[in-house]
Amino acid sequence: MIIYPDFQVLCFAALSVFEVANKEAGSRLYDLEVLGKGGGSVRGSFGQAVSCAPLVDDGFDTLLIGVGMEVPPHEPAVSSFLVDTASRTRRVASICLGSFVLGDAGLLDGRKATTHWNFGDRLRQRYPRCDVDMNKIFVRSGRIWSSAGMSAGIDLALGLVEEDHGRELAAMIAKGMVLNHRRAGGQSQHSAMLELDARSDRIQAALAHARRNLRNPLSIDELAAVACVSPRQFSRAFRAETGRTPAQAVAQLRLEQARMLVEQGSIAFDVIARDTGFGDAERMRRAFVKATGLAPSDLRREARATPRTDLGH
Repeated sequence: MIIYPDFQVLCFAALSVFEVANKEAGSRLYDLEVLGKGGGSVRGSFGQAVSCAPLVDDGFDTLLIGVGMEVPPHEPAVSSFLVDTASRTRRVASICLGSFVLGDAGLLDGRKATTHWNFGDRLRQRYPRCDVDMNKIFVRSGRIWSSAGMSAGIDLALGLVEEDHGRELAAMIAKGMVLNHRRAGGQSQHSAMLELDARSDRIQAALAHARRNLRNPLSIDELAAVACVSPRQFSRAFRAETGRTPAQAVAQLRLEQARMLVEQGSIAFDVIARDTGFGDAERMRRAFVKATGLAPSDLRREARATPRTDLGH
């Protein structure tokens, strides 16, 4: 991993995936090394210093880029190193805003990539020859991989291990790291629960109930009873806090859960439709096409073309 000054310490969580891979496999599958421009000591965002090796090509199999929470400055020495070594390195990956480092080296030209959702437009403007995909938590484009955020770097690293040694080992690593969500590369960066972001405990409780009981009709009366207010008061408060009607919010939760199940498994579409409250596969298909422009079958096909990680069994 190449780190920049003020790197976010969570970048090292991606390295932990390879460390745990060695432990779970019972053999040394990966050797880990931290590099920095000029070598020596590099300070992280917490103020602690990390000892780094200099940028010397030692025949690396995989290079990862770890930076801080702001777009890193262009470092000609790092760009030159990446340009020189990329052709001899099996794959190069960025974590969060590390995608800008890849872009500065010209490695995103003609490639797909992602980055943190708040910097997507900036990535497009700065590297117009890159196909920026802000709908995925990590993207693989040939030898170039990129993750949307710091924690998504863990998902990306699991995808790398899965490519090398299969899904079973990736699942063992996830279990060993006590990761309790299964996140495919195609999963959206955005969470419906975070976007709705209700302030009061009552509305939060109603949303949590809805998410746990998507196969139910989830009427205003049912949600209002959970919130312990009248249906009229509930509707008014819900819209004031979330900017959506309860029906719109429930539809968003249904779609998010259904999309996750469609992309990440082989469950029949009619079963997913029933379990998420759409009722039947055709109604679910229409909802997907309206929201995403793609049918569930198209999304599943795309997801199968993207490395997956099974987090927790």
